[in-house]
Amino acid sequence: MKTPLFLLALTLPLPCLGQDLTSAQIASLETGVICAPDVVGTSPAPDTVAGVTNVIEGEPPFVSVVNRVPAVLGIGFGAKAQASDILGLSDVVVTVRHPAMGPEKVTVQSYGSYISGIDRSLTFYQFDYDYELLPGPWTIEARQNGNLLYRSKFEVVPPEQIPELAGVCGYLELLS
Repeated sequence: MKTPLFLLALTLPLPCLGQDLTSAQIASLETGVICAPDVVGTSPAPDTVAGVTNVIEGEPPFVSVVNRVPAVLGIGFGAKAQASDILGLSDVVVTVRHPAMGPEKVTVQSYGSYISGIDRSLTFYQFDYDYELLPGPWTIEARQNGNLLYRSKFEVVPPEQIPELAGVCGYLELLS
């Protein structure tokens, strides 16, 4: 007996919308939302609106592993990745794509990074300024020599759409 085509289609795995993409060079990838960690310095990042990226110590935990992010100052979101090669991946370029930002209508920002092969490496975007609070689709991807290592998609939403997550870090009062 032949299996009807529609039943066969139901048994095949379907790609999840917004699913993270990873290459074989990435052993593990986890995405989510973080509370603002303490900043211990900055690193030059000329291809970003702010011109710098924050330097932190340690790895803050994800307060949520969903990819819906409230547009609240102090909230961050991103990926924790580990390279398959124990030596890690150097010369990684992280690119963040987002709705048009600021008077120049910037939609793409990028900076250099490294992905460890021993521990997870955190790459994240944190809302530090009002002009960054842009609802809509955001994407964080990492590439080495032009080759995609991973891509994670997020949806930034007004805080009232997910009030329990908007207030989890204690920053919701900054909205008033």
